[in-house]
Amino acid sequence: MRIQLAQRDEADELLGRSPLALLVGMLLDQQIPMEWAFTGPYTISERLGHDLTAEEIAACDPEAFAALLAQKPAVHRYPKSMAARVQQLAAYLVEHYDGRPELIWSDAADGKDLVKRLQALPGYGKQKAQIFLALLGKQLGVQPSGWREAAGLYGEEGSFRSVADVVDADSLGRVRAAKQEAKRAAAKGE
Repeated sequence: MRIQLAQRDEADELLGRSPLALLVGMLLDQQIPMEWAFTGPYTISERLGHDLTAEEIAACDPEAFAALLAQKPAVHRYPKSMAARVQQLAAYLVEHYDGRPELIWSDAADGKDLVKRLQALPGYGKQKAQIFLALLGKQLGVQPSGWREAAGLYGEEGSFRSVADVVDADSLGRVRAAKQEAKRAAAKGE
């Protein structure tokens, strides 16, 4: 299956072949439209002149990296704080996974272990970890035993709750509609 989170061919192609780009896109996916967040890794790669590596990002001068993310068009609404988060994520990956993010899931014992590993990542809380686990399971075939249960509601088959369920423009619209309905229900106290 082809990733279509950025809704831009070149950005989605990078997300499909780079586990680091996918993790960074998920990290950036807050307080901005999903497509903008998942285009972020491609934008960073273009500005660096090559694909992302955890080692390079972690070693980058923080001010220079923040400036890179702040260039117009900015990678995120909050480029300085998100640059710091991306660098923290990269440093964690270098320290714990030899800079190879795919090791997070390639040898996870089960879904519970995998969601625990994802939650340990800087910038990944429980919800983001569950959504990323659902994305891995639904779109990339990473399905350790118990992955759907560990992903919670995001692991449900046929749901349209998160980026894990976006496979084209139609499903993106359905996810957006479901999120709007959830916000309305929360506002009404339902």
